[in-house]
Amino acid sequence: MPKEIKIEDYNYHLPVEKIAEFPADERDKSKLLIYQNQKICEDLFCQIHNYIPENSLLVFNNSRVINARLIFQNSNGAKIEIFCLEPTNKNNLAVWNCLIGNVKRFKDSETLKKDFIVNNKPVSLIVKNKIKKTEYFEVEFELSDNTISFFDAIEVAGELPLPPYIKRDFEESDKVSYQTIYSKTKGSVAAPTAGLHFTNYVFEKLKEKKINTSELTLHVGAGTFLPVKSEKMIDHKMHSERIFVKKEFLKKLMETLIAKNKIIAVGTTSVRTIESLYWIGLKIKNGFILKDKEVLVEQWDAYEIMESISVLDSLQEITNYLDSNNLDVIEGETKIIIAPGYKFKFLDGLITNFHQPQSTLLLLISALVGDNWKKIYDYALKNKFRFLSFGDSSLLWKN
Repeated sequence: MPKEIKIEDYNYHLPVEKIAEFPADERDKSKLLIYQNQKICEDLFCQIHNYIPENSLLVFNNSRVINARLIFQNSNGAKIEIFCLEPTNKNNLAVWNCLIGNVKRFKDSETLKKDFIVNNKPVSLIVKNKIKKTEYFEVEFELSDNTISFFDAIEVAGELPLPPYIKRDFEESDKVSYQTIYSKTKGSVAAPTAGLHFTNYVFEKLKEKKINTSELTLHVGAGTFLPVKSEKMIDHKMHSERIFVKKEFLKKLMETLIAKNKIIAVGTTSVRTIESLYWIGLKIKNGFILKDKEVLVEQWDAYEIMESISVLDSLQEITNYLDSNNLDVIEGETKIIIAPGYKFKFLDGLITNFHQPQSTLLLLISALVGDNWKKIYDYALKNKFRFLSFGDSSLLWKN
């Protein structure tokens, strides 16, 4: 049972020199590890089309990283860093859950202000208030010009937040290299890094081989980097991330299932989203109302819900619900945890980078390939693969 998993069983030694501080000079020239039928080989990422059957469906997360790292100075010149995690109200971008660096120098009576130019207009971003919560601060912002959106403002005033294990300063090149070329929907505070390797050349090769592509959205939160601190998974609180899935994606997924073609997720965020769909459909069948619930899939739903339906029926339940409510998109939060013992509903394969020891992402990998994750990671460590966000890639097929 996944609740009884001991995270120490998913540890390995990751030398600091194996962590990529920068991406490959050319995105698609990164190394690619292929795991299939218990065997491992390697190639360059630009050749990935050779390892995917035609008519397969590749699922991409099109979320775009926002410039969520804001640097202010207080009246004494001390640097105060505010890291925006998510808006507290999805329809109001004035109040955010944030992490605050050097918070001891940020007095409650003090107002922070940052001046900059947007569209040739001088603008000020003001921190009006902060309230301490359990794990973060609730911060209220104000813009001096209410005709400018918060996202447009931080696009100029903020920096992309690089992962905490990258120990260098932000560079101008990161604005391009830490975004996928197909990113569209602003909202992530970390990149869905499996997609960083894709280029126009790779997409052309996929198209030539009649490999289909489709997109959904999961806004990656800072929780993706949180280590598992509890001894057993039952005591770990899984982070919540916001998903958006269009009705046209559901249709393409159903067509792929009916044709019995392969479904490959690009990144663990895409996995979490498509696998959440099954549980959403099942819950709708049991009377769950989407519009009344913020969290659509709870952490242990996949292990505690005893009922089952077919994967096609689950997608049809969602489609019917959207049709009857004149909606085109499912929107809500997922807290799904995918760990050894999980039975994948849609996934045949996964394109992903190499993940941190003792992480929930490594548990997901183990759910897909079993204990062979150790063999895969041992091979990667011994054969000069680069690890984590800016590192190399792998194509893993389900056991």
